[in-house]
Amino acid sequence: MSTSAGMSLQDLLDSTADPVDYFSNDTLGPNIRTRGDLIPIPAEFSNWRDEQLAWRESAILFDQSHHMPELFLRGPDALKLLNRIGVNSLANLGPGIAKQFIGCNSQGQVIGDCILYAHADGTYELVSSMPLLNWIEYQATTGPWDVEIQRDNNTAENESGTRARFRFQLDGPRATEIFQAVAEEPLPRSGSFRVFDARVRGVDVMVLRHGMAGRHRAYEISGPFGHGAAVRGALIEAGKEHGLRLGGLKSYFSTNYESGWIAGPLPAVYSAEDMRGYREWLSADGWEANFQLAGSYRGDDIEDYYVTPYDLGYDHIVKFDHDFIGRAALETLAEHPPRRRVTLVWDRDDVLAVIASMLDREQELPCKYFDFPIADYGLLAQRDEIRVGSRLVGLSTFCGYTANERRVLSLAMIEAAYAAPGTEVTVVWGEPDGGSRKPRVERHRQAEIRATVAPAPFAYTTQSTGAANRA
Repeated sequence: MSTSAGMSLQDLLDSTADPVDYFSNDTLGPNIRTRGDLIPIPAEFSNWRDEQLAWRESAILFDQSHHMPELFLRGPDALKLLNRIGVNSLANLGPGIAKQFIGCNSQGQVIGDCILYAHADGTYELVSSMPLLNWIEYQATTGPWDVEIQRDNNTAENESGTRARFRFQLDGPRATEIFQAVAEEPLPRSGSFRVFDARVRGVDVMVLRHGMAGRHRAYEISGPFGHGAAVRGALIEAGKEHGLRLGGLKSYFSTNYESGWIAGPLPAVYSAEDMRGYREWLSADGWEANFQLAGSYRGDDIEDYYVTPYDLGYDHIVKFDHDFIGRAALETLAEHPPRRRVTLVWDRDDVLAVIASMLDREQELPCKYFDFPIADYGLLAQRDEIRVGSRLVGLSTFCGYTANERRVLSLAMIEAAYAAPGTEVTVVWGEPDGGSRKPRVERHRQAEIRATVAPAPFAYTTQSTGAANRA
């Protein structure tokens, strides 16, 4: 898979004295938020505040057709291969059931997570997480597996100029009414992560009960790409009387503050000797070579940024009913997971002080710029220190504002002893030494922001749903 004049990821790492410094300063970030020229979705269709409110009050339609890569796997050994890679139990996988599929290295550290579908014709479809899809392709092409694969990369990186399937997310309390209005048959009553077929204006579609903001009433609708415009048009027309809004990139990438999903962790592939062959297979200009570290936390080693399924709140997904890569390490870790996933509610006055510093001409440097609704400035891998007194107790990530709660929230991985709701902690905002060399980072000073631990998912409408149903 290596390109970039034949260079591999291993070649790149061999030429880099300090990988942490390299990924903190010199990479571009593999994130479609910066590729508006190639992704035909605007930052806002109306304004991101009303778009956020729509998934709580009426309904919102997101177009996911362009930013997520896909992989199709088929053949006699397809399920065996997936069983070997995934920490999930696939015992009940079949048409009608989808999985939040997670792959780890031999140390039980996460490479990526995606959505896995099983089709009636024996094909398996995996959606999102370029690092995990790359890992599956590597295993499929270098191991003793009788399988066939087909890749369909995101629009910005797709040489075909099109996609195999369209994908829309219809979310919010009026989503069922809107979808029922365009479906040719009554919608079945199905639970989260269940799949059913439907027909919309003569187009056969596959429907996943799954919400980006952790809602009960949400549908992910996919079908042949050439029919996407007709299905989208039908949903928009039906949604007019139900307050449907179209969601742009700003609102789309702010859904996880409420849903609790820690997306795109740094893939744990850069260091272990048993991964060398994989690094030699990976390209020096692919996603793994362009992850961008950011935030107040600066680890001494790249492994300091690796995470386990338990850090991400996937305790309920890890199942030891099969032999998978990383099983032994996770069996040991499962006894006492050191970190838990939580939400942090940032102190209003401290956030206002950060914003006010930009208007303070008495200070030589303002605090790190706080953007709305998405405040994190590292593309996929921002980590900010969480402290209790002088003690580092965890890492904060994915911070921003939700109009539904009128609060600034972040997701966090925190030591179990400090994970109880109501615990008071401090987040260090801004990078050390005045900031890194990343183009998105201006010279600034750090600030301490008080925060309170809360459940993840946070929103009162999602605390009993969302990630808890991703079995």
